[in-house]
Amino acid sequence: MKDNRSESSPEARLRAQGIHLPKSAPEPIGAFRNVRRSGNLLFVSGQGPVQSDGTLLRGKVGDDVTAEEAREHSELVAVNILTALRSHCGSLDEVGGAVKLLGLVNATPDFERHPFVIDGASELLRKVFGENGVHSRSAFGVGSLPNRITVEIEAIFELADPVA
Repeated sequence: MKDNRSESSPEARLRAQGIHLPKSAPEPIGAFRNVRRSGNLLFVSGQGPVQSDGTLLRGKVGDDVTAEEAREHSELVAVNILTALRSHCGSLDEVGGAVKLLGLVNATPDFERHPFVIDGASELLRKVFGENGVHSRSAFGVGSLPNRITVEIEAIFELADPVA
């Protein structure tokens, strides 16, 4: 287990950034789990912009939600992804970093700023994991998302190398 007192650990970076994670991740809305481990990889199911009180952030980006608002929603999704990881692993210090994100934006057909929106999540992961938070990514628009949420992101992470 990594030393979570290290200034460069994900848990320490969370504290330094003043990022507070909810006690538990949002419950899945279907027949799946939030995180599934396979080998050294952690697959995080699509998470949405769910506030800690359960409120869903909804709307169509490019219509009733601006790109800037959706980017903030994307950052909230990253918080929910981190919460799911912490719930699964016990500590984010067990996570080595982000490998890949897939970001979906509930957008109007003419909306073009999908990468800008999903950067909200990508930048938060970089703040928490440092260079190990920089990942590969796809970002695109869709005609709708469950419950009319603005953004959904799924992610793949790798476990941290054990410390000898």
